[in-house]
Amino acid sequence: MNTVQTVIRNPCSWIPDQVRDDGECKPLAQPKLARQRIPPYLAAPMPRLKPIQIGPVRIATPVILAPMTGVTDMPFRRVVKGYGAGLTVTEMIASQAAIRETRQSLQKAVWDPVEEPVSMQLAGCSPAEMAEAAKLNEDRGAAIIDINMGCPVKKVVNGEAGSALMRDLKLAAAIVDATVKAVKVPVTLKMRMGWDHMSLNAPELARIAEGLGVRMITVHGRTRCQLYKGEADWAFIRKVKEAVRVPVIANGDINSIEDVDTALALSGADGVMIGRGAYGRPWLLKQAMHWLDTGERLPDPGLDEQYRVLAAQYEAMLELYGPQIGVNCARKHVGWYTKGLHGSAEFRNAFNQEPDARRAKAMLRDFYSPWLVKAAA
Repeated sequence: MNTVQTVIRNPCSWIPDQVRDDGECKPLAQPKLARQRIPPYLAAPMPRLKPIQIGPVRIATPVILAPMTGVTDMPFRRVVKGYGAGLTVTEMIASQAAIRETRQSLQKAVWDPVEEPVSMQLAGCSPAEMAEAAKLNEDRGAAIIDINMGCPVKKVVNGEAGSALMRDLKLAAAIVDATVKAVKVPVTLKMRMGWDHMSLNAPELARIAEGLGVRMITVHGRTRCQLYKGEADWAFIRKVKEAVRVPVIANGDINSIEDVDTALALSGADGVMIGRGAYGRPWLLKQAMHWLDTGERLPDPGLDEQYRVLAAQYEAMLELYGPQIGVNCARKHVGWYTKGLHGSAEFRNAFNQEPDARRAKAMLRDFYSPWLVKAAA
């Protein structure tokens, strides 16, 4: 699947001075991060997270699944929530597509009751369209509307949405204002540090958003121009935390319990949002929550349980997308779950070339069968 499935087309126009004609950032001299690691004797015991309140929504342990296009669809979010997550957020939905009710936007907006309360993420550059899309999703039952001002992907940025809005705070403010006024449910905001290291304006945007009624702010510790290169700067997020009173969530490169501890210590944030760290590990958020609640580490589930979880997710993807698209969408998840297992490289090569959903399912069971036999013995 493409990283972004819906091209946002809107006549909002500006020409950023740091972008080439093809929409990519010019090479800029960016400081190399030497991320500070917290020594164990300083990090333990970690202060436990307090519950946060987002309007009427209370999150007891704020460990949140990040919205990731092409990854955090309903089947994956349901698995994550089944293990445990403070909150899950839908894939990013383009506001225009939401209004037109395109097939892809409707698929992205589907959720399972187990996920409730549901946070629906929207992206766009038109205040009126964002307001209309927010109202539509509120009417469908969304408990939170999240505004995307952090997506760095070219299709989104060239449509003047996502992190492009950090180049135009006036438009960003208009979008926040219109969205907040359009709905009764709380509105949250996800952003980056800024467009590049010459314009780290996340604290300013956070103050504007809070003043307009945003109830929670998530910061990915990179600039747009970094995309996903380098390391997330968790310490910078502290500047946003110090700028506002609403809950602030740290995001970016949180792949382990140690990362959770360090990100919280450096950022002073009220919670963490886990994205790519959950690839093939939907139980990671549960492990993080348990650690923060008790100070105890939970082991990964056994391979027999991992197979059952993956098989159930695979079936749910076939049901949501249909057999042909479903098996294609499942390939990356199968790759993440099986990474590092004996014989997985050969298996993935064969699985990725199998177009038939039933045969692919049989291949999946055959691959895990040695571990299933051991677990049954």
